[in-house]
Amino acid sequence: MSILVTGAAGFIGFNLSKRLLEKDIPVIGFDNLNSYYDQSLKRSRLGELIKTSSEQKTEFSFFEEDLENLIAVENAFLAKDITGSNLKISKPKVVIHLAAQAGVRYSIINPNAYIQANIVGFLNILEACKKNEIKHLIYASSSSVYGGNTNLPFKETQNVDHPVSIYAATKKANELMAHSYSHLYNLPTTGLRFFTVYGPWGRPDMALFKFTKAILENKQLEVYNHGKMKRDFTYIDDVVESIVRLIEKAPEVNLAFNKNNPNPAKSWAPYQVFNIGNSQPTDLLKYIDAIENSLNMKASLSMLDMQPGDVPETAADTLCLEDLINFKPMTSIEEGIKNFVKWYREYYNV
Repeated sequence: MSILVTGAAGFIGFNLSKRLLEKDIPVIGFDNLNSYYDQSLKRSRLGELIKTSSEQKTEFSFFEEDLENLIAVENAFLAKDITGSNLKISKPKVVIHLAAQAGVRYSIINPNAYIQANIVGFLNILEACKKNEIKHLIYASSSSVYGGNTNLPFKETQNVDHPVSIYAATKKANELMAHSYSHLYNLPTTGLRFFTVYGPWGRPDMALFKFTKAILENKQLEVYNHGKMKRDFTYIDDVVESIVRLIEKAPEVNLAFNKNNPNPAKSWAPYQVFNIGNSQPTDLLKYIDAIENSLNMKASLSMLDMQPGDVPETAADTLCLEDLINFKPMTSIEEGIKNFVKWYREYYNV
């Protein structure tokens, strides 16, 4: 069985694709390698996947295309190249959709990019899943859907009708779109609300990457809300392990579902939504301390006000996921940051 991974050159998609190839599972990768952040990093990840494929002798095919290109999406689902010829890989029966326009703050600057990639692109994925009778669609949602909620830790049963950014709104829309297809076409869908994923090969626009770079270059760190923030930092390997375990856990039709008192994270249709987090929210200033300790350097801080679209604190309740896959993310920030700093020094030759 091959698996289609969109966003295969992205942070989570790359790490997941590498794990799948190491498990001898053929992968069809799909990514447009856009310029939202350093394209050379994305190409380096892609090179690592090609290397792993060669070492493992496990098939890896890659489409450098936009999600909005329906023909390209359909070709990936059919395992055909641009000429319509069959690739040396079977058609996927499982799709893990991680491609998206990321970033909360950038969604305020360029909302159109989010509508195109996250809404139009996701619709194309859903249509292709329907047409090709996909057995399980796993897709990336986000902890940002909890928006203005302050009842912590966040549970999947909570209301998520108050997003505070366009990015969050598109992720909430993805969950609603997935439910519609689960209901109308019996398509099993699993949405994953990721909580601040970090680790080696991470995104340059995220705190760990930016802070590490700034400290090494003796520049000030921009610390929002004057450091009065907490995040449920979740290590990449824990996220990948959770996704791998979910592949065989496709939701099923539930005729006993209570429509009089509906659970927002479940359905009568084959639909489910889970938090993926560490469940140990960490003060931002403590996180910076851990980076300083790993680098053996001190940071210079520039305290700033809260940014539009941001929230002061996140924390995940992951009991539902733990019950299903018998696994809980547990990597400490000290270990995770140490692993990132080691990778960063090696990759950038610092």
